[in-house]
Amino acid sequence: MAVPKRRVSRTRRDKRRTHWKAKMPTLTVCPNCYEPKRPHRICPYCGYYKDSEAINVKVK
Repeated sequence: MAVPKRRVSRTRRDKRRTHWKAKMPTLTVCPNCYEPKRPHRICPYCGYYKDSEAINVKVK
């Protein structure tokens, strides 16, 4: 069975993990209410998707 001969240093370990960053989600503007929303999803503010109402949203 393969066993490491030496301990992996903190620097070497952290170099391997540099690409594990969390990315900000992409946002687009809703064409109906002009609020930011995730692409290809129903707008959480107005309930529209592709110029038609998909769900009824309760107004607070």
